[in-house]
Amino acid sequence: MKYRNYRTRFCTSTFAFIVRELINDKRETNMQQTGKFLLAALALNLCLHGGVARAESYPSRTITTVSGYAVGGLSDTMTRLINEKISAELGQSVVIEVKPGAATSIASVHVIRAKPDGYTMLMGTSSLVINPILQPNLEPREPLKVLEPVGTAYFTPFALLVRDGLPVSSLEQFVEYAKENPAKLTVGISGIGAVNHLLLELFKREANINVVQVAYKGASPTLVDLQGGHIDATFATPADAAAVVSSGKGRILAVTSENPLDMLPGVPALAETYPGVVGVFWQGVFAPKGTDPAVLRRFGDALYKATTDPELRAAVAQRGVVLQPGNAEALRTLLHTETERWGRIIRDGQITLE
Repeated sequence: MKYRNYRTRFCTSTFAFIVRELINDKRETNMQQTGKFLLAALALNLCLHGGVARAESYPSRTITTVSGYAVGGLSDTMTRLINEKISAELGQSVVIEVKPGAATSIASVHVIRAKPDGYTMLMGTSSLVINPILQPNLEPREPLKVLEPVGTAYFTPFALLVRDGLPVSSLEQFVEYAKENPAKLTVGISGIGAVNHLLLELFKREANINVVQVAYKGASPTLVDLQGGHIDATFATPADAAAVVSSGKGRILAVTSENPLDMLPGVPALAETYPGVVGVFWQGVFAPKGTDPAVLRRFGDALYKATTDPELRAAVAQRGVVLQPGNAEALRTLLHTETERWGRIIRDGQITLE
């Protein structure tokens, strides 16, 4: 609404200026002035309603969804699957462009600087919340000032995975063992400031346990060391954790979503024992600031239909992924909630990258 009111004021003030100039120009004949009045009126109409016409014809060409994660990972896979459904709904190709690096900042900045016409979208994630607190040198420092929320897409929780040979078989036994052996258990994280790192800090606080964190550069080396017996536990994606279990080298004790996952029957949610210990990797779609609201709604409606598709929901559930239908306001609320939760953990834990 603010955008529309601004455009209306701009168009009418410009038209008024042209009319004043024509009236003051005594050199022109009446016929010449009449012709220019008509052209000015036509320009006013286009200025006021051009956006509506563009929205009605949107999309007329390929849309690009930008991802800040490498090809082959969960984000890449999910973005492609969701793009397919959006493409079918909009009748235009929706392709992915991968721009990894700088904690997804490269992808975010690319979209921020893109033309706000609805043809360049960002598959944003938790880094939009964590980076401004932990790495304020990275853009965007204030995401909602430079990006327009479109809608939520999906989330995947983490699974508390322990190595084979650790003498625990339940969450309760893990906590008891940690309390009996303070600073003995080693828990791998995929990087300082990663969601599974912040989740570990939250779990430690709520369970009142003292464990040693071991930071890695990514999930893969973490899992390799766990299977080799070099660390005792980690928070892994459900799919990665299930693969370790299948190899006989680990056990899953709990998941970090609010509720248990269908793909892991019998595995409880951490929140059942420790309310509030919830942490997921989520993604949602953002557009450059200034994108026409009608275009945002058009893409948002297609995204909502994609994330409520029963076939897609069933397929991704086998990967431990939960589709998360939600409009722009839901995504805005999620950003605020996550900023408050993880910001408090970072500040209270005095977490830095140094």
